[in-house]
Amino acid sequence: MDALDPLEVGPVRLITEPELSPNNRDNPTHTAGVTFFGQFLDHDITRDAGSGLGRPTPVRRSMNLRSARMDLDSVYSGGPGDSPALYDGFRFRIESGGLFEDLPRDDEGVAVIGDDRNDENLMLSGLHAAFLLFHNAVIDDIATGQPTAADFAEAQATVRRHYQWIVVNEVLPQFVGQPMVDYVRTAGRQIFTLPVARIPLEFQTAAYRFGHSMIRPSYRANLAGDGGEPFFGLVFDPETFGNPDPDDLSGHSRAPRRFVGWQTFFDFDDGEVKPNKRIDTKLSTPLFQLPMFAIPAGRGEGLGPTSLAARNLLRHLTWEIPSGQAIASEINAELLASADLADLGQLGAGLGASTPLFFYILREAEVMADGLHLGPVGGQIVAEVLLGLLELDPNSYLNAEVNWRPTLPQRNGTVGDDFRMADLLTISGVDPTSRGQ
Repeated sequence: MDALDPLEVGPVRLITEPELSPNNRDNPTHTAGVTFFGQFLDHDITRDAGSGLGRPTPVRRSMNLRSARMDLDSVYSGGPGDSPALYDGFRFRIESGGLFEDLPRDDEGVAVIGDDRNDENLMLSGLHAAFLLFHNAVIDDIATGQPTAADFAEAQATVRRHYQWIVVNEVLPQFVGQPMVDYVRTAGRQIFTLPVARIPLEFQTAAYRFGHSMIRPSYRANLAGDGGEPFFGLVFDPETFGNPDPDDLSGHSRAPRRFVGWQTFFDFDDGEVKPNKRIDTKLSTPLFQLPMFAIPAGRGEGLGPTSLAARNLLRHLTWEIPSGQAIASEINAELLASADLADLGQLGAGLGASTPLFFYILREAEVMADGLHLGPVGGQIVAEVLLGLLELDPNSYLNAEVNWRPTLPQRNGTVGDDFRMADLLTISGVDPTSRGQ
């Protein structure tokens, strides 16, 4: 599964000379930021309480520490009353990295946020900081003086609904394709039919991990943060782990250049956005040696392998997840042909006929959708679960009122037509125009 990226050529050439990484093809239908938004969303709805890698575990041991709702509890935590360290009154604490915003940190540099996983890489910590600023901007617009508890509740509801709108109308179509979104919203959920909001193991263990395939080996973090020059970095680089200002894009660090220029990741109509990587069975080479802080050793797993692909596949043994073929047959989806999995069959153990769901979903996307979005099995699981979590939440925008529309302005000044990540980042004040970059 290793894309065999030539890391020795450096992060700049890996981006500017795509022919060097033929196994990491561009996806012109995705923006690069949707990968990290997907990770942010995952941390909002799931957190495994402590399953062991590769050791069969009873399903009853699968405890989710998140709310399984898109309510941004990874950001708001217990609110000002229960999580006062995150707040300054009814506004979030936010600090500076020396040039632009940074997460609040303690004396040891540990982020003081609702979910420590949101400091795993620079892009994710930047998204979390943007949501802190987004809430602050919304509550400042609502309050007529010092913000009150009522102002906080209104701001929180507004932030949540616009975030959920982005998930359904901007991000999910990129994940699964607009036809799949339309089908689930019109025909209703066929396979995720639980009456309460819970995260199915097939989603948590396999289907939603497709985003790991979309991570590039390197990114341009910003245009002029590195002494006036662009800051490029590998997403992870073991040679720089532990440095106070590493040359890679890992998190857990503060320095003037460590901020995100969002024109690289979302579309501001300026021609700067870089396309995502296609969904396929190749993972970028840096993901085969993760930094220790990205491995949840404290939740009963031990350190285990540092390869993200190996960790994902071991989770199939933990939860004894059915094969991709079994799931496809169960939901009456078109099966991959034997020839589509011939390379896997050569490994033995019957893998070509009984394929781990994680790998099956990646190969399905590659074969059936040319890597542009998920295929029929992965797409239906992801679409039904994400839409289902909203439908099962009485406070979501889908249930808030009939035909709810965004109430905050877009960048062009219109209200009610749509709302995108570029609009959220503009209200947060982290967009290229606000920064003058």
